[in-house]
Amino acid sequence: MVTLLEVPSTHVNTTTPPPAVDPSAGRRASVDEESAEAIIQIRDLDFAYGANKVLHEITLDIPARAVTAFIGPSGCGKTTLLRCLNRMNDLIESAQITAGSIKIEGVDINDPGVDVVDLRRNVGMVFQKSNPFPKSIYDNIAYGLRIAGITKRSLIDEAVEKSLRSSALWDEVKDRLHVSGYGLSGGQQQRLCIARALAVEPDIILMDEPCSALDPIATAKVEELIRQLKTRYTIVIVTHNMQQAGRVSDQTAFFYLGRLIEYSDTRKMFSNPAQRQTEDYITGRFG
Repeated sequence: MVTLLEVPSTHVNTTTPPPAVDPSAGRRASVDEESAEAIIQIRDLDFAYGANKVLHEITLDIPARAVTAFIGPSGCGKTTLLRCLNRMNDLIESAQITAGSIKIEGVDINDPGVDVVDLRRNVGMVFQKSNPFPKSIYDNIAYGLRIAGITKRSLIDEAVEKSLRSSALWDEVKDRLHVSGYGLSGGQQQRLCIARALAVEPDIILMDEPCSALDPIATAKVEELIRQLKTRYTIVIVTHNMQQAGRVSDQTAFFYLGRLIEYSDTRKMFSNPAQRQTEDYITGRFG
């Protein structure tokens, strides 16, 4: 049995070899096939970059208005799966889903009739490295609204303030909205990117290691923001930080070599994991 307090800050251990993968683990780890509460339903998903298959038979239900963390060693498919949820992998020529499906609110997002622009408006993305546009703070937030056809200044002003308040940034920048976003600190830039994603009112926010480049103080602010946002949004976060997964997530999915090994309530997984592979990873025996 392991506890959150035992999780180390690093997961590299060269003395213990990684465990073998049980091909059936992903099916056992998945939640009920007919979960009515799931906003995202992934079924038997296989994904490849050209001839290189990187995801194997992933079945996973992600609940609404909660934080779901994807954990696992580098190269295990976490970010690839995250990018599948708003079809960011479409931008890679060799990338393809070779089997299975992803449904969001009952709609197969890979159906030819799905508008990818609308999908990405509904499923926002915050990347590992903050990427503000070379524009003012105001224009960073307003950009997506203008792309969506909103031109009325009063509506844009209202949305900019609302988004910056939601990202806990308004009080820090309200007197310099027309200053370049590059003038903000790293943590502020990441919250600006979150505000930009919120401005178009998505239902789902994907976060790919949003704190990996931040100092502990900025990380704490982003984590507190995530906890506040989950009352209104569904959040899926990729993280290598076990303590972070324990602090912010409600559910955790552990991946290894492109397979889903275990998926359960975060507290349960970190205190009494069902799979030996999961225990070995979160206690640092490999990673």
